[in-house]
Amino acid sequence: MLDIQNKKDFRNIDIDQVGVKGIRYPITVRDKDQGSQQTVAEINMYVNLPRYYKGTHMSRFVEILNEHSRRISLQNFTEILEEMKERLNAESAHMEISFPYFINKAAPVSGSQGLMEYQCAFKGSLNKGSDLVIIIHVPISTLCPCSKEISDFGAHNQRGEVRLQARFKKFVWIEDLIRLVEESASSDVYSVLKREDEKYVTERAYQNPKFVEDIVRDIAVKLNEDPNITWFSVESENFESIHNHNAYAYIEKRKTDKEIA
Repeated sequence: MLDIQNKKDFRNIDIDQVGVKGIRYPITVRDKDQGSQQTVAEINMYVNLPRYYKGTHMSRFVEILNEHSRRISLQNFTEILEEMKERLNAESAHMEISFPYFINKAAPVSGSQGLMEYQCAFKGSLNKGSDLVIIIHVPISTLCPCSKEISDFGAHNQRGEVRLQARFKKFVWIEDLIRLVEESASSDVYSVLKREDEKYVTERAYQNPKFVEDIVRDIAVKLNEDPNITWFSVESENFESIHNHNAYAYIEKRKTDKEIA
């Protein structure tokens, strides 16, 4: 049968990325406590397309996923990119995998168990070299230092979200990055809290007020001290409880060779 995609195109324009988006697919993620965790991801896959090809072979992206079945993980991410380049005769390959990740989290006083959901992603590309980024979204609670300082009674607090991206030299646990973020907040967010737990987290937040500026700086200090992290970006957003706007702060840093030696 005639292969239309392989016909020549005469517009003389390269395409940076062409492929498929929004594939929902089961994947396996390494779990620090349980060994592995099955979840369902949304996957985007692209390759470059030289100017002399009319189109790419979309079905081959899905075929590659099917061949890896549930073995899709951080460990074989580069292997899949290499296969995309080879099978699609491309110079560069790109893949984005977004998924919910669950951690069993105990309330701080009662010990009541509940599953916390964290939105995570792996984003990678393979061109002349390889690049892999891990992304986590962590819900947090913050208490306003200014409100505490000026108020006779209490202080306003709110939920927020930290979005952390990191490049690394060797494997990094999702749980470790989540814990690093949560320890930088005024207080954690939990799925199950009894009255004694509510008392604890309320008082802990009051004793630990944080601006969004404090949160991103505290996280940056910890990431700066980790030689395994080569680059990071961290953003913190408060879903303000008394303002008609959100508070936001962002830091990005690429470490020098001396810092990661």
